[in-house]
Amino acid sequence: MKKLLFVYNPHSGKCQILTHLAEIIDIFTKGGYEVTAHPTQARDDAMETVRRRAADFDLIVSSGGDGTTNETIKGIMESGCNIPVGIIPAGTMNDFASSIGIPKYMPDAARVIAVGTPRYVDIGAFNGRYFTYVAAFGVFTQVSYATDQQLKNTWGALAYMTAAVREALQKGELNQKYSITIECNGQTIKDDFIFGMVSNSLSVGGIKGLAGNDVQMNDGIFEGIFIKKPSSLIELQQTLNALIRKEFDAPYFYYFKSSDFKFYTDGSVPWTLDGEYGGAEKDICVKVVHDALRIMVDGDKAAGLFNLKAE
Repeated sequence: MKKLLFVYNPHSGKCQILTHLAEIIDIFTKGGYEVTAHPTQARDDAMETVRRRAADFDLIVSSGGDGTTNETIKGIMESGCNIPVGIIPAGTMNDFASSIGIPKYMPDAARVIAVGTPRYVDIGAFNGRYFTYVAAFGVFTQVSYATDQQLKNTWGALAYMTAAVREALQKGELNQKYSITIECNGQTIKDDFIFGMVSNSLSVGGIKGLAGNDVQMNDGIFEGIFIKKPSSLIELQQTLNALIRKEFDAPYFYYFKSSDFKFYTDGSVPWTLDGEYGGAEKDICVKVVHDALRIMVDGDKAAGLFNLKAE
């Protein structure tokens, strides 16, 4: 009988996993797995548990928010085991799960994992530290993860981002600029930025399509968007309009597709990795780790997101 390690954060998403736990385990058991369940006890527990125990299992399943997913994938990478991973979303955003077509309803996500197809996916390395789908700095990195999802659903991305800018203005965050030199695709640019991100996702901060609609999860390429500091509120609004319309050649920001990004700054810049604080660094190297691991997906629904390479 195949063995499955189910690592879940019991507190994610208002503890909703506890409502579905028995049904999820039953789905996996009927799918031919002997299930070992591990509720996480503290920060980094998912990572340490997976790293320590991965070799004893045929499948690792993670349930929680993007932070729990991040820990689980780091644990797999550090274990050195080529074991497929399943994701059951339970947090607030679940950008990564959304990007690979995992259902939001937890039992449905479990069914996809139980009968799904493993597909290779790229992840990122931030100065050697693994992240799943986004590394970001600047003004939207806190607002986007804190704002109510209903606002985004009701008013759309542009209205949401306008509201986010208002909040940033109230906090004085738009007065902050980051003077950064970026090396990418043989180019070197130096400018003042209010926001930047390198991502491999169709959804960032709950906003779909922020990095474009042609993202593939295992093409060896990440998308980079870097917003220049606007000279006025009018220019800021024009920047947001261009971003939402996917006018990536607009003069307000830089847009790159690359496997390698380097950042140099005079002072330390705070970054977030998968929505969690990733530390403040001066010199940054972000690299794509191509075909890093296998994720269980609905093979039919997710076909367009992957270069088709099964087990």
